[in-house]
Amino acid sequence: MADFIRGTVTGDVTEVPGIGPAAAKKLACGEGDEKITNTYQLIGKFLMLKGPDEDDNKVESMEHCEKFWYWLQDKGISAHRSAIVKAVACKVNGLFPGVYDPDLYDDDDDE
Repeated sequence: MADFIRGTVTGDVTEVPGIGPAAAKKLACGEGDEKITNTYQLIGKFLMLKGPDEDDNKVESMEHCEKFWYWLQDKGISAHRSAIVKAVACKVNGLFPGVYDPDLYDDDDDE
């Protein structure tokens, strides 16, 4: 995970820890904004879920990550969802500090 967080994004969605060929295929299903074929689109989807919510309230870190987790579930990702969320959140937090607060989560929950 550390290599992904510190490294350059190549665009290959399988570079994200927890995403293998099967998950990549599931992410690529759909139409329009729901079709994710590269890392940039996945990060974009993560950022889209930042909000605001239906009441124009700010979406805080935990809710943001939960929304992404459930979006992955809706896409059919059944394994390593928490690891994918953590990897993308940490990567984005390096680009936009404050988007993710790792202190809100247990280190043991990488599954």
